[in-house]
Amino acid sequence: MIKHLLFDLDGTLLPIDLDFFFQDYLSALSARFTTIMTEKEFKDKLLASTMAMVKSEDATLTNEEVFWRDFPSRIGHPRSFLEPILRDFYNQEYRLLGKNIPPADSVRPLLTKAFQQGFSITIATNPIFPDYALLERLAWINCHDLPYRMVTAMENMHFCKPNPNYYREILDHLGAKAEECIMVGNDQEEDMVAALVGFKTCLVTDRLISRGKLKVKPDYTCSLAELPQILTDLITNPSAR
Repeated sequence: MIKHLLFDLDGTLLPIDLDFFFQDYLSALSARFTTIMTEKEFKDKLLASTMAMVKSEDATLTNEEVFWRDFPSRIGHPRSFLEPILRDFYNQEYRLLGKNIPPADSVRPLLTKAFQQGFSITIATNPIFPDYALLERLAWINCHDLPYRMVTAMENMHFCKPNPNYYREILDHLGAKAEECIMVGNDQEEDMVAALVGFKTCLVTDRLISRGKLKVKPDYTCSLAELPQILTDLITNPSAR
């Protein structure tokens, strides 16, 4: 029986793609550091520190701890100097980026109905951002104030997608069994890898990402607009749930 819905955020609930990060987000953030290094240098160093989180297998360190052990040495300034700049960026330029995304008026009704149907909902986004940045992204689609079980962020997770341990850690947080969960996302590799842990999976095709590296067939494939019917079917067909 499915009790827990896990939703990817970017490209699934939030209508943005990788271009958003590589053009809008990284360019806006790197502008804060032009007195220290070139835009390209900053982007390269930030992405390298992000990859340090993605590749980490150390269950004793949160992603936040991995990042802050790596990033200052690359930039040449301590965390005490860098973190206030990042926080101010998230409170200023970052918020303005939300004005550039397409409408997503159907997302809040979808999530609200799922809550009403009795599902627990987790925002299972790749935890490479701080929690306040993720809540801001949820605010862009007016879904920041819903009663999620958890939102995976760099502060509360020790692994990243596509590491299967990311999904095992969520199970620990939820106190759930894999067969009670369905992962809903648009990334064939990062989201559907949950099947290797025993999750049901649903591949959302609106902004599909497939690198051809993971040959796992999802249990469901649909557009975001078709997802409510699948959730209703899980309610009305207990054997499927």
